[in-house]
Amino acid sequence: MSATPRAAAYQALKHALRDHLPAARLIDDPLRTLAYGTDASFYRLIPRLVVRVESEPELQAVLAECRQRCLPLTFRAAGTSLSGQALTDSVLIQLGKTWRDAEVLDGGDSIRLEPGVIGARANALLAPFGRKIGPDPASLASCMIGGIAANNASGMCCGTAQNSYQTVEDMRVILPDGALLDTADAASVAAFREHHADLLQQLEALAAGVRANTTLADRIRHKYRLKNTTGYALNSLVDFADGIEILKHLMIGSEGTLGFIASITYRSMVDEANKAAALALFPDMAAACRATMLLKPTPVSAVELMDHAALRSVQGMPGMPAALNDLPEGATALLIDVRGSSEAELEARLGQVQDAVADVATLSPLSFTRDSTTYGAYWKVRKGLFPAVGAVRDNGTTVVIEDVAFPIDRLETGVAALSGVFQRHGYDDAILFGHALDGNLHFVFPQGFEKPGETERYQALMDEVAQLVGVEYGGSLKAEHGTGRNMAPYVELEWGRDAYQLMWDIKTLFDPEGLLNPEVMLSRDPGLHLKNLKPLPAADPLIDKCIECGFCESVCPSKQLTLTPRQRIVVRRELARLEALGAARYPEDQARLAELRDAYQYQAVDTCAADGLCATQCPVDINTGDLMRAMRHDQNRHQTRMARLAGGHFASMTRAARGVLRLAGWGRKLMGDAGMQAMSQAARKASGGRIPAWRSGMPAAAPVRVLDRRSSGPARAGKVVYLPSCATRMFGTGRDPQEERSVMEVTLALLDKAGFEVVVPSEVSSLCCGMAFQSKGQFEEGDRKAAEVERALLAASENGRWPILCDTSPCTLRLEERFESSLVVHDPVAFAHDQLLARLDITPLPERVALHVTCSSTRMGLGDKFHALAAACAREVVVPEGIDCCGFSGDKGFTVPELNASALDGLASRVAGCDAGYSNSRTCEIGLTEHGGIPYRSILSLLDRASRPKP
Repeated sequence: MSATPRAAAYQALKHALRDHLPAARLIDDPLRTLAYGTDASFYRLIPRLVVRVESEPELQAVLAECRQRCLPLTFRAAGTSLSGQALTDSVLIQLGKTWRDAEVLDGGDSIRLEPGVIGARANALLAPFGRKIGPDPASLASCMIGGIAANNASGMCCGTAQNSYQTVEDMRVILPDGALLDTADAASVAAFREHHADLLQQLEALAAGVRANTTLADRIRHKYRLKNTTGYALNSLVDFADGIEILKHLMIGSEGTLGFIASITYRSMVDEANKAAALALFPDMAAACRATMLLKPTPVSAVELMDHAALRSVQGMPGMPAALNDLPEGATALLIDVRGSSEAELEARLGQVQDAVADVATLSPLSFTRDSTTYGAYWKVRKGLFPAVGAVRDNGTTVVIEDVAFPIDRLETGVAALSGVFQRHGYDDAILFGHALDGNLHFVFPQGFEKPGETERYQALMDEVAQLVGVEYGGSLKAEHGTGRNMAPYVELEWGRDAYQLMWDIKTLFDPEGLLNPEVMLSRDPGLHLKNLKPLPAADPLIDKCIECGFCESVCPSKQLTLTPRQRIVVRRELARLEALGAARYPEDQARLAELRDAYQYQAVDTCAADGLCATQCPVDINTGDLMRAMRHDQNRHQTRMARLAGGHFASMTRAARGVLRLAGWGRKLMGDAGMQAMSQAARKASGGRIPAWRSGMPAAAPVRVLDRRSSGPARAGKVVYLPSCATRMFGTGRDPQEERSVMEVTLALLDKAGFEVVVPSEVSSLCCGMAFQSKGQFEEGDRKAAEVERALLAASENGRWPILCDTSPCTLRLEERFESSLVVHDPVAFAHDQLLARLDITPLPERVALHVTCSSTRMGLGDKFHALAAACAREVVVPEGIDCCGFSGDKGFTVPELNASALDGLASRVAGCDAGYSNSRTCEIGLTEHGGIPYRSILSLLDRASRPKP
């Protein structure tokens, strides 16, 4: 059968784009189009072609080729948008890894950012200057600048004065016709004025017409007193007369429908370092709203409202204040945040705030805390509300989150009316919270669309909400999440016919063919928000609570190679859906299921590092690595006997590994790295990938006999049980002329220097934490080995009398998770920071060192101690941005070396100028050395070099 004309057009596009981009970045296979096409909304569209662009000329070429074939296209940054802005069933433009440049300007007063920069990184770059960017969405650690600007995202402290519209200084933008305008470049502006004079004149004419229409102009000004992201930024037509300024500000909040923001320069804001917060509990919503009105003129940074249902949803969760457990019905909270540039300023502002609400009844006295732990707990309450609903929803349902804004003087009655709407339509489990100072409320509820009548019930709810907020109260239907697909049918209802037609005029001026992100922002389809709803079938209890928000993606080491945790879950759900349908009855579904299964093995299972970092970012604590290990378990059941054999003869296995390393060392001397690489590749190919890859950073065999030696000095500090991991018992030193000792030798020397008597567990050569087995899905043998270690350490430590040190962080975490007794095992960072620093004289080395905080250290909360330990021992410490997990993942650095290479892409440039790097995992250090271009050693080596015994 010949391809349809539409399918033929996409094939022709793909063929034409091969003249501009590598074929590997033109993606149209079923698995990746599904995975890459998913965003955080409850809609699902699968692109026909995903194009990963790495430069402006590439993007311009894609625009030209799509325009020639009249094929729509959509831009995608992080895909954390909640309203369906980043979806398409046509061409999806995915930002490649090159769109991450950032430059601090004018001593921190401004910052230029490319669209692939994660919001939190921008603030990290500005932090040394005491500055930050204005927008502060809750997804700041995951969302990208492109999405922040294109949606005019705001947040908890941003309000209307510090959003992208108000703080943009300059912009580099590419229009649908391929034209590039850089508003910071006078030559670019001049050229644009010459070649696009008609566009600028028409924009200026629209602005003049609006200002002449005083009724419309006043309505626009009135609407933007509130947070408002419904439709285009019509305030640009009353705020500016010059076409360049109008264009620049129209791009903010345009959701990729007018052009592509290639970079944006923000005016930065002061980041006040002194902070205090109070969780104020009120007897009812009315009292909380009155307090909000009184707080509006005071110097507060944020006032976050949480209704009784919202507070109830987080009761009893870890880290939640005990005061939430016994709240009376109707109780409402305000999280009041106050900040100052100095302690004196903070104190003065706290006084003003407390005086303002002194006469409003509260359930307990208003008390502000400056304690960082309590402060963090208060904000954890607020940030835990959205995921709390996601965690308890029924399988097969999604979570809908909407955000509206009421005029602040009508907040109390607006909240009451909105609650009544929910009750009338049977949404008794909806919760309300939001940015009270701006009248900005989020409402969250679980929603299924599979059962009869559910779609109609949802439509009736949204119709009434739109009428209530947009018409009766004159509020905003979208305050900060962007219009997207789910509010596009209601834009005219909120704005009225004249303003709505003005928006269509703007769209037509920029994009006359309607190819950029069609049906987003503006749509003639009144039922658009009820179409293309995302299926969320039950797939596995480990992942069923995933809300596909994408917060996990920024820390995933495979994000540039294959799939992210969110994408692994998306495809696993599609597999479950097809399996449940009985795909064998439908040939097209059967073929799709088979293709997805085949591709999923490498794209998801084989290339998952299973490092658990995704769980640290996940609102509902999902560790996608658990799912991948479970799948490996099911696939490797036939290898259980072999795993038991290996575990039972572990000493022989490690001895054999050291023998192989010695042979490899001789081979390297004879053939060099190039020869070993060629031989390794040939052997891997012949073995079907079962023989590990040769690494240029491959170390020598470890000298295990050093464990037989005894401490040389008096045991001033008592005993310590030292558990060397199997990795340090196998891998010795690399080709590092400054470090001729293995990790075991360094550790023993350091403990001796600090005055510890070292106890090594008996039969240590047979011990293993079990991670090597667990990561392959051999759970039974992994648990047996962990239990074996526990018994050995109980004996060696005299049932926990003596502290226990493991020299490898991942092994420490594994034992911490598996031990049934109360034994505590310290990783090298925690032990060195807590036990060794005080027992040694430290002289910082005149060196610039790089620090790699392993994923296990992050999960154990050791990042601050890691940095403090390194800072005590070296002149300057560099933590390379964007390197969260090295991707070596036990032995995957040998079996899937491309994962390690992808995770560490760009490391060398980030650590350039460093004398050496330090970490706390021997295998991680192998990959870091190879890809960083500097030697990486154990953090204990740095401490040993910078210390001497105390007199």
